[in-house]
Amino acid sequence: MTDWLLPLLAGAVTGVLSGFGVGGGSLLLIYMTSFAGVPQNLAQGVNLLYFLPAAATALPAHIKNGYIEKKALFPAILAGLAGTALAAWLATALDVGLLRKCFGAFLLVVGARELFRK
Repeated sequence: MTDWLLPLLAGAVTGVLSGFGVGGGSLLLIYMTSFAGVPQNLAQGVNLLYFLPAAATALPAHIKNGYIEKKALFPAILAGLAGTALAAWLATALDVGLLRKCFGAFLLVVGARELFRK
């Protein structure tokens, strides 16, 4: 009966963090792979679908408050589309175990950078 409670809480918490721009999708990915037993490649696909409505609901508030740099928007979108296409192609070609290790290394690098940033 309560099998839905933990996923609901994980979605709600990561949704709030996404609204703040913290990277709730990455945390949702960690929840799905570490606690829910979802394979890395499937969790990444779910994360992509999760990001679309999360970003769409947070974007109007960020635009209203002037947190969007309009000069950088077009180049960032183009680079993001190219990077996303390349990374998606690479992620589908990699072994799931290697993909997990790459994601873990990425999280360690980002975490260390944030921890030791001035």
